[in-house]
Amino acid sequence: MNATRLLALVLMVPCLETAGFAQTLVRDLPYVENGHERQVLDLYTPDKPAKGKRPVVLWIHGGGWQVGDKSDVALKPKVLTERGFVFVSTNYRLLPEVTMDELTRDVARALGWVHRNVAEYGGDPDRIFVGGHSAGAQLAALLCTDDRWVEREGGSFDALRGCIPVDGDTYDIPKIIMTAEFRQALYGGKMFTFGHRQKFGNDPAKHIDFSAVTHVAKDKGIPPFLILYFPGNPNTRAQARRLESVLKAADVPVTAYGKGDSNHSRLNDDLGKPDDPATQKLYEFLHKWRSAKP
Repeated sequence: MNATRLLALVLMVPCLETAGFAQTLVRDLPYVENGHERQVLDLYTPDKPAKGKRPVVLWIHGGGWQVGDKSDVALKPKVLTERGFVFVSTNYRLLPEVTMDELTRDVARALGWVHRNVAEYGGDPDRIFVGGHSAGAQLAALLCTDDRWVEREGGSFDALRGCIPVDGDTYDIPKIIMTAEFRQALYGGKMFTFGHRQKFGNDPAKHIDFSAVTHVAKDKGIPPFLILYFPGNPNTRAQARRLESVLKAADVPVTAYGKGDSNHSRLNDDLGKPDDPATQKLYEFLHKWRSAKP
């Protein structure tokens, strides 16, 4: 047994024992050998036995690509393992210490690791959902539309069963940059010192390439999408509808749902609450596609 696997077993701890249900959390599994301290993920598995391999949800945290942590998952591990999923939450290196290319590659590496290794933890490597909030929504949507990232890192684009981006504003990066800079010119005020143009680089070709809408095409094997957004934010509303329209034009199954009584953070944090309508959309989506492909 190698040292990485031994450390993972040592760190396995039971957690969230409620109403007779328990799950096991394996913390800080490295997805890059001898990598950076942030190139790690947490893996949650149900303790109850299963007849076969379980579907998997890989979650990508938000934080403007500059902050955030894999522990920012609220109720998602509990409610999804209760429903028979393996739940994985990943960290990645952050701006400005690395470039957006390196940051995106980290998330693709995490997905590749899950595809290669999740069977050891009872997960099905051929049934993976990818989701994320805010900056994580952009990363999730990109991985699920641009197959180059997944295939380069030892994953399988065909293994993706669904994508769940939550309240992202950068599915079409040139459009959001144009919108933000038009408002700045119109209304004045101080520009953010580290806005989208700086985060994604000054090369307009990069802005296009990091946009999920760029890579949507028919008959490419793009998985179904559930786009959750807060309609009170004009940026995330417009970007959700933009991504939805491009996916529909390519005949990719897509549902976009705007939850009005919320905000950017609460929309994500409330996922898993029993009276939350966005949660019901999530459950319906996962149930529909956990065993089927379009």
